[in-house]
Amino acid sequence: MCGRYASSRAPEDLSGLFDARLDPGPALGPSWNVAPTDEVWAVLERADRDTGEIGRQLRPVRWGLVPSWAKDPAVGSRMINARVETVHEKPAYRRALAKRRCLLPADGFFEWVAVPATGTAKAYKQPYFIRPETGSVMAMAGLYEFWRDPAVADRDDPGAWLTTATIITTEATDAAGRIHPRMPLALDPGDYEAWLDPSHEDTTDLRALLHAPADGRLAVTAVSTAVNSVRNNGPHLLDPAG
Repeated sequence: MCGRYASSRAPEDLSGLFDARLDPGPALGPSWNVAPTDEVWAVLERADRDTGEIGRQLRPVRWGLVPSWAKDPAVGSRMINARVETVHEKPAYRRALAKRRCLLPADGFFEWVAVPATGTAKAYKQPYFIRPETGSVMAMAGLYEFWRDPAVADRDDPGAWLTTATIITTEATDAAGRIHPRMPLALDPGDYEAWLDPSHEDTTDLRALLHAPADGRLAVTAVSTAVNSVRNNGPHLLDPAG
């Protein structure tokens, strides 16, 4: 699974990288310890409500998909990842795969390896930061959904809607596979248009666009256990463990 990642690029930089219009709302700051239920940047394409013209947006969403039919948004904390092997079948994801796909920009992601106790030390989990060797942005494949809050009477009230997303994962390979059996999927820049196009609904073709980040050319670095706590943040979390 992908349960924590880093996303430190400025929104203006992401807007340029993905050729997307920046959402006019409040901007998100950088985070080196993105956790489930956090607000994250997503790149998606939607039709304008007035003109019908499809445009690409960079906008905040909450990490952890809440299906439109969910009774409570709390279910999103358990739906941060969708397995590529079954995403086209699961009721929570299959319609979003056909209609509502997005990209979640990342510097890289974290995984953990359990270290057993010894005679002098307690057991602990050693975190590793996994990123493209080139340092390029990782465009993680995602799905998004809208959830209507029944407690807000006015449908036009921005508070009436919650926009959430999940990351599509696959079996890990190469460097990431030595750390954890699952990893996020990514897209090449040349495939952004096909993936984001809401009129493209052939899920077999769409799943074929997904691949290992950086084609598996990933750098893996053991980092400080400080990242284990969601209360900690800052670029120091990516420093090699000393």
